Amino acid sequence: MISFAYDNVPYYHKLFNELRLTPSDIKTIEDLEKIPTLTKDTIKDNWEDFKPVDLDTMRYYTDSTGGSTGTPFRYRLLKYDRFLSGAMLYRGWGYADYELGDRMVFLAGSSLDVGTKSIVVNKAHEVSRNIRKLSAFDMGPKDMQQYANVINSFKPKFIRGYASSVNFFANFINENNVDIPTPQAVFTTAEKLMPHMRKNIEDRFGCEVYDAYGLNDGGVGAYECAEHNGLHIDTERSIMEIVDDDGRQLEEGIGRILATSLHNYAMPFIRYDTGDIGHLLNDECGCGRKSKLLKEVMGRTVDILLTPDGRHVHGYFLLYIFWEYGKGIKEYQVVQTKVDKLVIKIVTDDSFDEKQLDMIREIIKSKSNEWDVEFRFVDEIERTKAGKYKFIISELV
Repeated sequence: MISFAYDNVPYYHKLFNELRLTPSDIKTIEDLEKIPTLTKDTIKDNWEDFKPVDLDTMRYYTDSTGGSTGTPFRYRLLKYDRFLSGAMLYRGWGYADYELGDRMVFLAGSSLDVGTKSIVVNKAHEVSRNIRKLSAFDMGPKDMQQYANVINSFKPKFIRGYASSVNFFANFINENNVDIPTPQAVFTTAEKLMPHMRKNIEDRFGCEVYDAYGLNDGGVGAYECAEHNGLHIDTERSIMEIVDDDGRQLEEGIGRILATSLHNYAMPFIRYDTGDIGHLLNDECGCGRKSKLLKEVMGRTVDILLTPDGRHVHGYFLLYIFWEYGKGIKEYQVVQTKVDKLVIKIVTDDSFDEKQLDMIREIIKSKSNEWDVEFRFVDEIERTKAGKYKFIISELV
């Protein structure tokens, strides 16, 4: 991959020449430290230089993610790499004895491909994969009762979803004495799984929770096994590094997660800063797998918003609105200060058009017309001590 990037990707060719490096200088994972970390902003600023010279001959997908600021970050994914990610996902589920074709219910949003396709395409996808998709963006009492009805009818062997969404659903079935068939396991992803959330989900569903971490941009992934000693880091698709603030690799401890893709020739990511913080363990799991372990991934929490009429709306609903209609918005933060009040702080650039705020407000109020939506223009969004910030904050007790 290093040789390919140097020979075919203008950005890396220039970078290596400036550093007086050649591909032969990068022989080991430790040698990656010779290369500076790659950020989403660097890719955006050098978009054309990240195109391989033979891109037209490749079969690839164009996708997007929230990026370090919650605004859209585009990237390309080689078709082979995408299917490899699927195979590794199935293997990760296999740690909980999942077998291909087992029934599964998804409780999530578009990051897990829920609600992104037409009804016909979605139904075909559900039937072919033996799954059912439920939206984490609509979690009022009526919605969750309908979800319980789907689960009772479909009788899934596994349930998978955003950690906070599954936790809310667990509270609903407990508080309303709703009976559902006990799944074999629950898979959580996309957010930090708090200890109290794990216990609550396991108590309410009557099964174990298996946490996971994965990003298509960069290709890193890690899955929890039945020993629950941490998340096993996948190695076939990418190299994951945990580094300190100077970009030096850690053998254990807490640091930034970097990814180096091994197969994504359509857009090589080398020492790509994922924006996440991970805790690396210097230990082997009792299951016998020899892969390195992540104790946990920090900094991926998104709050749940509450509507005045008592419905819950997953914070990712807001994230996807800004991905779609946030042109010229560099950063933003949604703060629910009262049950009927949302304050949205935004940092803009020269391409920003204030008219699009009307569309954003209209879509938000479609979830609850009783929400008062206020936009505030600010120079910057306050970060946490770790240098990150939460896109969605609920100040409700």
